[in-house]
Amino acid sequence: MELADFFTLIHPAIAVVFVFPLIGNVVNLAWAARQRRLQAKAKIKSKIPPVVGAEHKRLGDLLTGSVVGLTLIGLVHPIGDDIIKKQLWIQEPFQFIFIILMFVATIASLVFLYKAKKKQWRAIFATLTGAGIVILGCQDGVFRRTNEWYWSHYYYGIAASLLMIFSLAIVPEIYRDKSNRWRIIHTVLNTVALLLFIGQGLTGVRDLLEIPLSWQKPFLYQCDFVNKTCS
Repeated sequence: MELADFFTLIHPAIAVVFVFPLIGNVVNLAWAARQRRLQAKAKIKSKIPPVVGAEHKRLGDLLTGSVVGLTLIGLVHPIGDDIIKKQLWIQEPFQFIFIILMFVATIASLVFLYKAKKKQWRAIFATLTGAGIVILGCQDGVFRRTNEWYWSHYYYGIAASLLMIFSLAIVPEIYRDKSNRWRIIHTVLNTVALLLFIGQGLTGVRDLLEIPLSWQKPFLYQCDFVNKTCS
């Protein structure tokens, strides 16, 4: 395995070792927090500790940052390969600078989203973070599998990231809204995100099987992938 192949494994390794266990913890705490609320509403003494809600929020915030960070790591590898192959800093210096600035701006917007208190600023920074991810995902070198968007690791990942960003942005509204409207929205969106994460696991494994080692690429890319034959 060469250095280029090692870089390919960074994204899935972080997902398996850190992000997916974190998802499991967040889901478990979400269920426990819901059960405690229902028991309190029914005036039943709950054995679930009161701290479960605060822990759910803490790990949920961490999960959003981890998912966005993992998405950026997944994008920087193919974009970086394309930049090096095309020597973009020489051929298209404006595009090269634009890509670098987009990575910096996206990370900065996420940091400011965590710190923002007012609703309008949270909306602005959430929009900027999401826009940054989408724009970076549209760069050359990123494998999108657009012809099979309904089964694409890229589209699942972008959609899950956007849902997580929106969920982070509306957290203060959940605590202020006594009608539970925002809590319901939060629950529905994160249920969809959970399904997308499951899809990410399946499509990620499939894509790893399809990605050849760097020394194999010159030979395998001569094959006819439509007819599934190699001369």
